[in-house]
Amino acid sequence: MKEYKYTIDGNKYEVSINEVADTTAKVTVNGVEYNVEWEKPEEKKPVVVVKPVAAAPAPAAPAPVATAPSAAPANGHAIKTPLPGVIIDVKVNVGDTVAKGDTVVILEAMKMENNINSDRDGKVVSIAVAKGDTVADGAVLVVLE
Repeated sequence: MKEYKYTIDGNKYEVSINEVADTTAKVTVNGVEYNVEWEKPEEKKPVVVVKPVAAAPAPAAPAPVATAPSAAPANGHAIKTPLPGVIIDVKVNVGDTVAKGDTVVILEAMKMENNINSDRDGKVVSIAVAKGDTVADGAVLVVLE
């Protein structure tokens, strides 16, 4: 049995809940017994929101896939991808000067965009990837002088 004390609009009530069934309860309010009935709440069904998805245009030709990590060129410093993915954007051009920490490529991997940053200062001498390319782990993206 659970007992409660309430004050409603200045009136004091002592309520005891004696027995509870599916949709009924036996309660005592200030010494008077009552049978209380209530309606079962409607089961709420989950709401499913469907967003329209635009169909992606079919590529004209399959994108080349880098299957193995590329070797660093002998005449420069290679910035490599730390994980496989798809090139979303190339932020530099040949001849650009970059500082350590500058974003050179944006790579999509596991449905997340990842900024690939330069690990040193330098001048871009070559770009090994293009937007839409699929690359393997360790593939060369950009070469610095």
